[in-house]
Amino acid sequence: MYFIAEIGVNHEANLKKAFKCIKDAKEGGAQAVKFQCYKAEKIASKYAGAYWDKKEESENSQLKLYKKFDKFGFKDYEKIISYCKKLKIDFIITPFDVDTINYFKTRVKYFKISSSDITNLPLLEKIADTRKPVILSTGASTKKEIQNAYKILNRKSKKIIILHCILNYPTKKENANLNMILDLKKIYKEVGLSDHSIPVDSHKILIYSYLFGVRFIEKHFTINKKKRGNDHFHSFDKKDLKKFFKNLSELNLILGKKFKTFLKSEIISRKNARRSIFVNKNLKKNKKLKKEDLIMLRPAIGLSPFKINKIYNKRLNKNKNSGDLLKLSDLK
Repeated sequence: MYFIAEIGVNHEANLKKAFKCIKDAKEGGAQAVKFQCYKAEKIASKYAGAYWDKKEESENSQLKLYKKFDKFGFKDYEKIISYCKKLKIDFIITPFDVDTINYFKTRVKYFKISSSDITNLPLLEKIADTRKPVILSTGASTKKEIQNAYKILNRKSKKIIILHCILNYPTKKENANLNMILDLKKIYKEVGLSDHSIPVDSHKILIYSYLFGVRFIEKHFTINKKKRGNDHFHSFDKKDLKKFFKNLSELNLILGKKFKTFLKSEIISRKNARRSIFVNKNLKKNKKLKKEDLIMLRPAIGLSPFKINKIYNKRLNKNKNSGDLLKLSDLK
């Protein structure tokens, strides 16, 4: 499992909080942390309205909201990248403009493309030109839009991971639509999940997605789920992340072997619950064995009843009493 803790802007343009998020994500078991790098005026116009839960984030203007959190400069991200290297956790960025792509193209393992930019041709082409592996979210997208974006990226990108995503903040469990993962898997080699449900639902949704073959998950991450804001309330914290990996470990334990066979724990059951061929009456030497002479009884300590048709018409080389186990050495 490759788990991306999507810190996004939950650091609130505070380096100390950003470091704490990274540390908690690492301790929770995440393989990567992801940040969103943008300048408000390069992503939203004054006409762009809210698409988040207004009860959690009252701001109605995207431009005003994004201006609150676009304070980090590239020098700040250098410190973040260094800290990630120190903790041995991958650093991923979602770029929203060309300058950000140019700066991070030698500094990231993956570029993550937001669902909101799946139709942004100039940005898709620029990211493809870097030849970096790409993670593409597909929230609020049609299959045709996904295919169009994939074609652009696939011209040069070394690897493309498609994430099933629902662009609702939060995503209600009845809108999770995990069956869409199976539809995407018919077309694309690697399909993961980007989840925006509240944690109480996420634990089930993420585990169920694993059963659908998902091995790549992105989930918003915070150090304070109670804090107001458009992302904190539907994020995981360190405790949630640890619980997820515990649940995943238990699930894999339950799933067990990939190929059918009996277990060591079943050996006694195989012996005592199965049957062998026994003699059903007193029989004399040279007796030709008939169906009525034999009976199948537990335990499985002799000849298997599956071989019974090969036993019929064989002759005994010794006397056998009723209730005796029939052995191969008893036969001529």
